[in-house]
Amino acid sequence: MTKHPRHGPPAPSVALVGIHGHGRSHLVRILRSWTGGDLRLTALVDPRPLGPDAVDEVTAASGAPTRDLATDLATVPWYPDLGAMLAAGAAPDVVVLCTPIHTHGPLATRALQAGCDVLLEKPPAASLGELDRLLAAESATGRVVQVGFQTFGSAALAAIDEIVAAGEIGELTGVGAVGTWVRTTGYWTRSSWTGRRSLGGRPVVDGVVTNPLAHAVVTALRLAGARTVDDVASVDLDQYRANPIEVDDTSVVRVTTSRGIPVTAALTLCAATQTTPHVTVQGSRGQVVLDYYADIVEVTGTAGIRTITAGRTDLLTNLLRHRSDPSVALLCPLRDTGAFTRVLDAVRAGPDPTRIDPGHITAVTDDTTTSDDGTHLVVRDVDRWCARAAAEHATFAELGAPWARPAAGTAG
Repeated sequence: MTKHPRHGPPAPSVALVGIHGHGRSHLVRILRSWTGGDLRLTALVDPRPLGPDAVDEVTAASGAPTRDLATDLATVPWYPDLGAMLAAGAAPDVVVLCTPIHTHGPLATRALQAGCDVLLEKPPAASLGELDRLLAAESATGRVVQVGFQTFGSAALAAIDEIVAAGEIGELTGVGAVGTWVRTTGYWTRSSWTGRRSLGGRPVVDGVVTNPLAHAVVTALRLAGARTVDDVASVDLDQYRANPIEVDDTSVVRVTTSRGIPVTAALTLCAATQTTPHVTVQGSRGQVVLDYYADIVEVTGTAGIRTITAGRTDLLTNLLRHRSDPSVALLCPLRDTGAFTRVLDAVRAGPDPTRIDPGHITAVTDDTTTSDDGTHLVVRDVDRWCARAAAEHATFAELGAPWARPAAGTAG
Protein backbone atom coordinates (compact mmCIF):
# COMPACT_ATOMS: atom_id res chain seq x y z
CA MET A 1 0.00 0.00 0.00
CA THR A 2 1.28 3.44 -0.92
CA LYS A 3 1.51 5.81 2.03
CA HIS A 4 2.73 9.37 2.37
CA PRO A 5 6.09 9.58 4.13
CA ARG A 6 5.98 10.62 7.76
CA HIS A 7 8.53 12.23 10.00
CA GLY A 8 8.71 11.97 13.77
CA PRO A 9 6.82 9.43 15.90
CA PRO A 10 4.77 6.66 14.31
CA ALA A 11 1.17 7.30 13.40
CA PRO A 12 -1.32 6.51 16.19
CA SER A 13 -2.72 2.99 16.29
CA VAL A 14 -6.46 2.51 15.83
CA ALA A 15 -8.73 -0.49 16.40
CA LEU A 16 -12.27 -0.76 15.06
CA VAL A 17 -14.75 -2.59 17.29
CA GLY A 18 -17.83 -3.50 15.26
CA ILE A 19 -16.94 -4.03 11.60
CA HIS A 20 -20.29 -4.93 10.06
CA GLY A 21 -23.41 -2.83 9.39
CA HIS A 22 -22.68 0.82 10.12
CA GLY A 23 -19.18 -0.23 11.17
CA ARG A 24 -18.35 -0.57 7.47
CA SER A 25 -18.59 3.21 7.03
CA HIS A 26 -16.13 3.69 9.89
CA LEU A 27 -13.81 1.14 8.32
CA VAL A 28 -13.89 2.94 4.97
CA ARG A 29 -12.87 6.24 6.63
CA ILE A 30 -10.17 4.49 8.65
CA LEU A 31 -8.75 2.92 5.49
CA ARG A 32 -8.53 6.31 3.79
CA SER A 33 -6.60 7.72 6.73
CA TRP A 34 -4.42 4.61 6.85
CA THR A 35 -3.42 4.96 3.21
CA GLY A 36 -2.59 8.60 3.92
CA GLY A 37 -0.29 7.63 6.77
CA ASP A 38 -2.39 9.42 9.41
CA LEU A 39 -3.02 6.28 11.46
CA ARG A 40 -2.23 2.58 11.69
CA LEU A 41 -5.08 0.09 11.69
CA THR A 42 -3.90 -2.48 14.22
CA ALA A 43 -7.01 -4.54 15.05
CA LEU A 44 -10.46 -5.47 13.82
CA VAL A 45 -12.88 -6.64 16.52
CA ASP A 46 -16.18 -8.38 15.90
CA PRO A 47 -17.69 -11.82 16.52
CA ARG A 48 -17.58 -12.28 12.72
CA PRO A 49 -14.41 -11.46 10.75
CA LEU A 50 -14.53 -9.69 7.41
CA GLY A 51 -15.25 -12.03 4.54
CA PRO A 52 -13.70 -11.66 1.05
CA ASP A 53 -16.76 -9.86 -0.33
CA ALA A 54 -16.72 -7.36 2.54
CA VAL A 55 -13.00 -6.72 2.00
CA ASP A 56 -13.68 -6.00 -1.67
CA GLU A 57 -16.54 -3.64 -0.79
CA VAL A 58 -14.69 -1.55 1.78
CA THR A 59 -11.48 -1.32 -0.20
CA ALA A 60 -13.40 -0.20 -3.28
CA ALA A 61 -15.37 2.34 -1.24
CA SER A 62 -12.17 3.75 0.26
CA GLY A 63 -10.82 4.67 -3.16
CA ALA A 64 -7.41 3.23 -2.25
CA PRO A 65 -5.42 0.78 -4.42
CA THR A 66 -7.61 -2.31 -3.94
CA ARG A 67 -4.99 -5.02 -4.29
CA ASP A 68 -2.49 -3.48 -1.88
CA LEU A 69 -5.14 -2.53 0.65
CA ALA A 70 -6.77 -5.97 0.59
CA THR A 71 -3.38 -7.52 1.22
CA ASP A 72 -2.73 -5.17 4.13
CA LEU A 73 -6.17 -5.81 5.59
CA ALA A 74 -5.41 -9.51 5.63
CA THR A 75 -2.48 -8.83 7.98
CA VAL A 76 -4.57 -6.87 10.53
CA PRO A 77 -5.24 -9.04 13.60
CA TRP A 78 -8.87 -9.99 14.21
CA TYR A 79 -10.35 -10.53 17.67
CA PRO A 80 -13.86 -11.74 18.54
CA ASP A 81 -14.36 -9.09 21.24
CA LEU A 82 -12.70 -6.16 22.97
CA GLY A 83 -11.68 -8.27 25.97
CA ALA A 84 -9.78 -10.69 23.74
CA MET A 85 -7.94 -7.82 22.07
CA LEU A 86 -6.94 -6.25 25.37
CA ALA A 87 -5.96 -9.62 26.87
CA ALA A 88 -3.57 -10.07 23.95
CA GLY A 89 -1.80 -6.87 24.97
CA ALA A 90 -2.99 -5.10 21.85
CA ALA A 91 -4.43 -1.91 23.37
CA PRO A 92 -4.31 0.77 20.63
CA ASP A 93 -4.09 4.51 20.98
CA VAL A 94 -7.69 4.90 19.81
CA VAL A 95 -10.67 2.55 19.85
CA VAL A 96 -13.53 3.25 17.45
CA LEU A 97 -16.68 1.67 18.92
CA CYS A 98 -19.58 0.86 16.61
CA THR A 99 -21.51 -1.73 18.58
CA PRO A 100 -25.11 -2.21 19.84
CA ILE A 101 -26.43 0.67 21.94
CA HIS A 102 -26.59 -1.23 25.23
CA THR A 103 -22.86 -2.08 24.96
CA HIS A 104 -21.63 1.49 24.44
CA GLY A 105 -21.12 2.43 28.09
CA PRO A 106 -19.43 -0.79 29.28
CA LEU A 107 -17.15 -1.14 26.25
CA ALA A 108 -16.14 2.52 26.20
CA THR A 109 -15.35 2.36 29.91
CA ARG A 110 -13.20 -0.71 29.41
CA ALA A 111 -11.31 0.94 26.56
CA LEU A 112 -10.68 4.07 28.64
CA GLN A 113 -9.40 2.00 31.54
CA ALA A 114 -7.00 0.27 29.13
CA GLY A 115 -5.50 3.67 28.27
CA CYS A 116 -7.28 4.21 24.95
CA ASP A 117 -9.05 7.27 23.66
CA VAL A 118 -12.45 6.47 22.17
CA LEU A 119 -14.54 7.49 19.18
CA LEU A 120 -17.97 6.29 20.30
CA GLU A 121 -20.89 5.80 17.94
CA LYS A 122 -24.15 7.50 18.89
CA PRO A 123 -26.06 7.40 21.16
CA PRO A 124 -23.21 7.60 23.68
CA ALA A 125 -25.13 5.85 26.46
CA ALA A 126 -28.48 4.17 27.07
CA SER A 127 -29.35 6.24 30.15
CA LEU A 128 -28.26 9.33 32.07
CA GLY A 129 -26.79 7.14 34.79
CA GLU A 130 -24.65 5.37 32.23
CA LEU A 131 -23.50 8.70 30.80
CA ASP A 132 -22.50 9.85 34.29
CA ARG A 133 -20.47 6.68 34.83
CA LEU A 134 -18.75 7.09 31.48
CA LEU A 135 -17.91 10.73 32.22
CA ALA A 136 -16.43 9.60 35.55
CA ALA A 137 -14.31 6.98 33.79
CA GLU A 138 -13.12 9.57 31.29
CA SER A 139 -12.07 11.88 34.13
CA ALA A 140 -10.42 9.13 36.18
CA THR A 141 -8.35 7.77 33.29
CA GLY A 142 -7.34 11.06 31.73
CA ARG A 143 -8.41 9.76 28.32
CA VAL A 144 -11.11 11.31 26.10
CA VAL A 145 -14.31 10.25 24.38
CA GLN A 146 -15.45 11.81 21.13
CA VAL A 147 -19.05 10.94 20.19
CA GLY A 148 -19.97 10.18 16.59
CA PHE A 149 -22.53 12.91 16.02
CA GLN A 150 -21.05 13.86 12.66
CA THR A 151 -22.92 17.14 12.33
CA PHE A 152 -20.75 18.55 15.12
CA GLY A 153 -17.91 18.43 12.62
CA SER A 154 -19.76 20.72 10.22
CA ALA A 155 -18.68 24.34 9.87
CA ALA A 156 -22.36 25.05 9.18
CA LEU A 157 -23.09 25.04 12.91
CA ALA A 158 -20.60 27.82 13.65
CA ALA A 159 -21.89 29.75 10.63
CA ILE A 160 -25.46 29.54 11.97
CA ASP A 161 -24.27 30.61 15.42
CA GLU A 162 -22.76 33.72 13.84
CA ILE A 163 -25.93 34.47 11.87
CA VAL A 164 -28.05 34.28 15.00
CA ALA A 165 -25.58 36.29 17.08
CA ALA A 166 -25.51 39.01 14.43
CA GLY A 167 -29.30 39.36 14.60
CA GLU A 168 -29.78 38.54 10.92
CA ILE A 169 -32.96 36.57 11.68
CA GLY A 170 -33.95 38.69 14.66
CA GLU A 171 -34.45 37.16 18.08
CA LEU A 172 -34.16 33.38 18.31
CA THR A 173 -37.67 32.00 18.90
CA GLY A 174 -37.23 28.26 18.46
CA VAL A 175 -35.62 25.39 16.59
CA GLY A 176 -37.54 22.72 14.69
CA ALA A 177 -36.31 19.49 13.13
CA VAL A 178 -38.10 17.28 10.61
CA GLY A 179 -37.06 13.78 9.62
CA THR A 180 -39.30 11.64 7.42
CA TRP A 181 -37.61 8.36 6.57
CA VAL A 182 -38.56 4.92 5.31
CA ARG A 183 -37.52 1.73 7.07
CA THR A 184 -38.66 -1.71 5.96
CA THR A 185 -39.76 -4.55 8.18
CA GLY A 186 -36.33 -6.10 7.66
CA TYR A 187 -34.73 -3.12 9.41
CA TRP A 188 -36.45 -4.08 12.65
CA THR A 189 -35.53 -7.77 12.47
CA ARG A 190 -31.87 -7.50 11.46
CA SER A 191 -30.57 -8.14 15.00
CA SER A 192 -31.71 -9.08 18.49
CA TRP A 193 -31.53 -5.51 19.85
CA THR A 194 -33.17 -3.48 17.07
CA GLY A 195 -36.55 -2.06 17.97
CA ARG A 196 -36.11 -2.93 21.65
CA ARG A 197 -36.58 -0.81 24.76
CA SER A 198 -34.37 -3.17 26.77
CA LEU A 199 -32.51 -6.42 26.37
CA GLY A 200 -31.28 -8.73 29.12
CA GLY A 201 -32.21 -6.18 31.77
CA ARG A 202 -30.21 -3.38 30.11
CA PRO A 203 -31.80 -0.35 28.42
CA VAL A 204 -31.45 -0.22 24.64
CA VAL A 205 -33.86 2.59 23.64
CA ASP A 206 -33.60 1.97 19.89
CA GLY A 207 -36.38 4.26 18.66
CA VAL A 208 -36.57 6.93 15.98
CA VAL A 209 -35.74 9.76 18.40
CA THR A 210 -32.72 8.12 19.99
CA ASN A 211 -31.06 6.25 17.13
CA PRO A 212 -32.02 6.51 13.42
CA LEU A 213 -32.82 10.23 13.52
CA ALA A 214 -30.82 11.13 16.62
CA HIS A 215 -28.69 13.47 14.50
CA ALA A 216 -31.74 15.67 13.88
CA VAL A 217 -32.43 15.87 17.61
CA VAL A 218 -28.88 16.59 18.74
CA THR A 219 -28.30 19.15 15.97
CA ALA A 220 -31.48 21.03 16.85
CA LEU A 221 -30.46 21.06 20.52
CA ARG A 222 -26.96 22.25 19.66
CA LEU A 223 -28.28 25.13 17.52
CA ALA A 224 -30.51 26.19 20.42
CA GLY A 225 -27.45 26.29 22.68
CA ALA A 226 -28.32 23.08 24.57
CA ARG A 227 -25.32 20.81 25.00
CA THR A 228 -25.22 19.67 28.63
CA VAL A 229 -27.81 18.03 30.86
CA ASP A 230 -28.34 21.34 32.69
CA ASP A 231 -29.22 23.07 29.41
CA VAL A 232 -32.53 21.15 29.30
CA ALA A 233 -35.44 22.35 31.44
CA SER A 234 -38.14 19.91 30.31
CA VAL A 235 -38.96 17.24 27.73
CA ASP A 236 -42.43 16.55 26.28
CA LEU A 237 -42.97 13.26 24.45
CA ASP A 238 -45.66 12.17 22.01
CA GLN A 239 -44.61 8.74 20.73
CA TYR A 240 -46.20 6.12 18.50
CA ARG A 241 -45.45 2.89 16.68
CA ALA A 242 -46.88 1.50 13.49
CA ASN A 243 -44.48 -1.44 13.39
CA PRO A 244 -44.68 -4.44 15.78
CA ILE A 245 -41.78 -3.20 17.89
CA GLU A 246 -41.23 -2.04 21.49
CA VAL A 247 -40.02 1.46 20.64
CA ASP A 248 -41.30 4.48 18.73
CA ASP A 249 -41.10 4.78 14.96
CA THR A 250 -43.09 8.05 14.81
CA SER A 251 -42.63 10.75 17.44
CA VAL A 252 -42.59 14.36 18.47
CA VAL A 253 -40.14 15.36 21.16
CA ARG A 254 -40.40 18.94 22.43
CA VAL A 255 -37.63 20.29 24.62
CA THR A 256 -37.63 23.56 26.49
CA THR A 257 -34.09 24.71 27.11
CA SER A 258 -32.91 26.40 30.27
CA ARG A 259 -33.01 29.66 28.30
CA GLY A 260 -36.68 29.05 27.47
CA ILE A 261 -36.13 28.18 23.80
CA PRO A 262 -38.48 25.51 22.40
CA VAL A 263 -36.79 22.76 20.39
CA THR A 264 -39.16 20.40 18.60
CA ALA A 265 -38.22 17.36 16.53
CA ALA A 266 -40.96 15.63 14.52
CA LEU A 267 -39.69 12.31 13.21
CA THR A 268 -40.93 9.18 11.51
CA LEU A 269 -39.64 6.01 9.90
CA CYS A 270 -43.08 5.46 8.35
CA ALA A 271 -43.10 8.05 5.56
CA ALA A 272 -44.37 7.35 2.06
CA THR A 273 -40.99 8.36 0.63
CA GLN A 274 -37.67 9.15 2.24
CA THR A 275 -36.58 12.79 2.40
CA THR A 276 -33.47 14.52 3.65
CA PRO A 277 -33.89 15.66 7.27
CA HIS A 278 -33.49 19.32 8.04
CA VAL A 279 -33.29 21.67 11.01
CA THR A 280 -34.89 25.13 10.99
CA VAL A 281 -33.63 27.87 13.30
CA GLN A 282 -36.58 30.20 13.73
CA GLY A 283 -36.21 33.90 14.39
CA SER A 284 -38.52 36.87 14.86
CA ARG A 285 -37.39 38.30 11.49
CA GLY A 286 -36.39 35.25 9.47
CA GLN A 287 -35.08 31.73 9.59
CA VAL A 288 -32.13 29.49 8.80
CA VAL A 289 -32.65 26.02 7.31
CA LEU A 290 -29.85 23.46 7.60
CA ASP A 291 -29.57 20.40 5.40
CA TYR A 292 -27.10 18.62 7.64
CA TYR A 293 -26.39 15.88 5.13
CA ALA A 294 -25.07 18.31 2.54
CA ASP A 295 -23.95 21.00 5.05
CA ILE A 296 -26.00 23.56 3.15
CA VAL A 297 -27.45 26.56 5.00
CA GLU A 298 -30.29 28.62 3.53
CA VAL A 299 -30.71 31.99 5.25
CA THR A 300 -33.79 34.19 4.97
CA GLY A 301 -33.28 37.30 7.05
CA THR A 302 -32.76 41.02 7.20
CA ALA A 303 -29.92 40.82 4.67
CA GLY A 304 -32.06 38.94 2.16
CA ILE A 305 -31.84 35.34 1.03
CA ARG A 306 -28.54 33.55 0.67
CA THR A 307 -27.05 30.07 0.69
CA ILE A 308 -23.90 28.86 2.42
CA THR A 309 -22.16 25.59 1.65
CA ALA A 310 -19.97 24.61 4.59
CA GLY A 311 -17.10 22.19 5.00
CA ARG A 312 -16.88 19.34 7.47
CA THR A 313 -14.11 17.88 9.63
CA ASP A 314 -14.08 14.13 10.16
CA LEU A 315 -14.47 13.35 13.86
CA LEU A 316 -11.75 10.70 13.93
CA THR A 317 -9.37 13.13 12.24
CA ASN A 318 -10.26 15.73 14.85
CA LEU A 319 -9.67 13.23 17.67
CA LEU A 320 -6.24 12.33 16.31
CA ARG A 321 -5.33 16.02 16.03
CA HIS A 322 -6.47 16.56 19.62
CA ARG A 323 -4.21 13.72 20.74
CA SER A 324 -1.18 15.32 19.13
CA ASP A 325 -2.13 18.85 20.17
CA PRO A 326 -4.55 19.19 23.13
CA SER A 327 -5.17 22.83 22.21
CA VAL A 328 -7.23 21.47 19.30
CA ALA A 329 -10.65 21.09 20.90
CA LEU A 330 -12.75 18.00 20.39
CA LEU A 331 -15.71 18.79 18.18
CA CYS A 332 -18.13 16.46 19.98
CA PRO A 333 -16.80 15.74 23.46
CA LEU A 334 -18.81 13.40 25.66
CA ARG A 335 -19.98 16.17 28.00
CA ASP A 336 -21.60 18.02 25.08
CA THR A 337 -23.98 15.12 24.49
CA GLY A 338 -25.63 15.57 27.89
CA ALA A 339 -28.65 17.45 26.51
CA PHE A 340 -29.31 14.71 23.99
CA THR A 341 -28.89 12.02 26.62
CA ARG A 342 -31.37 13.88 28.81
CA VAL A 343 -33.89 13.46 25.98
CA LEU A 344 -32.93 9.80 25.55
CA ASP A 345 -33.42 9.21 29.27
CA ALA A 346 -36.89 10.74 29.13
CA VAL A 347 -37.73 8.30 26.33
CA ARG A 348 -36.24 5.42 28.32
CA ALA A 349 -38.25 6.26 31.43
CA GLY A 350 -41.40 7.27 29.58
CA PRO A 351 -44.44 5.17 28.72
CA ASP A 352 -44.47 2.67 25.88
CA PRO A 353 -45.31 4.29 22.54
CA THR A 354 -48.97 4.21 21.53
CA ARG A 355 -49.91 1.69 18.85
CA ILE A 356 -51.31 3.46 15.79
CA ASP A 357 -54.65 2.10 14.67
CA PRO A 358 -54.06 -0.11 11.58
CA GLY A 359 -56.79 1.83 9.78
CA HIS A 360 -54.31 4.71 9.44
CA ILE A 361 -51.47 2.50 8.16
CA THR A 362 -50.73 1.21 4.68
CA ALA A 363 -48.25 -1.59 3.96
CA VAL A 364 -46.24 -0.74 0.84
CA THR A 365 -43.88 -3.02 -1.06
CA ASP A 366 -41.49 -1.22 -3.39
CA ASP A 367 -37.88 -0.20 -3.88
CA THR A 368 -37.06 2.30 -1.16
CA THR A 369 -34.14 4.63 -0.63
CA THR A 370 -32.90 2.62 2.33
CA SER A 371 -30.25 -0.09 2.28
CA ASP A 372 -32.83 -2.88 2.22
CA ASP A 373 -35.89 -3.26 0.02
CA GLY A 374 -39.23 -4.74 0.91
CA THR A 375 -42.41 -3.96 2.77
CA HIS A 376 -42.60 -0.78 4.81
CA LEU A 377 -45.46 0.71 6.77
CA VAL A 378 -46.73 4.18 5.89
CA VAL A 379 -48.68 6.30 8.39
CA ARG A 380 -51.21 8.37 6.48
CA ASP A 381 -50.15 11.99 5.94
CA VAL A 382 -47.35 11.66 8.51
CA ASP A 383 -45.08 13.93 6.45
CA ARG A 384 -47.58 16.79 6.72
CA TRP A 385 -48.07 16.29 10.45
CA CYS A 386 -44.30 16.24 11.04
CA ALA A 387 -43.85 19.53 9.15
CA ARG A 388 -46.62 21.18 11.19
CA ALA A 389 -45.36 19.86 14.53
CA ALA A 390 -41.84 21.20 14.01
CA ALA A 391 -43.03 24.57 12.71
CA GLU A 392 -45.67 25.11 15.41
CA HIS A 393 -43.87 23.42 18.33
CA ALA A 394 -46.88 21.21 18.90
CA THR A 395 -47.28 17.48 19.39
CA PHE A 396 -49.26 15.26 17.04
CA ALA A 397 -51.94 14.97 19.72
CA GLU A 398 -52.15 18.75 20.20
CA LEU A 399 -52.50 19.22 16.45
CA GLY A 400 -55.29 16.64 16.27
CA ALA A 401 -53.61 14.06 14.03
CA PRO A 402 -56.31 11.41 13.54
CA TRP A 403 -54.06 8.58 14.73
CA ALA A 404 -52.76 10.44 17.80
CA ARG A 405 -53.83 9.93 21.39
CA PRO A 406 -55.77 12.70 23.17
CA ALA A 407 -52.84 14.11 25.19
CA ALA A 408 -49.04 13.91 25.23
CA GLY A 409 -46.94 12.82 28.19
CA THR A 410 -44.50 15.14 29.91
CA ALA A 411 -41.17 14.48 31.60
CA GLY A 412 -39.98 17.40 33.68
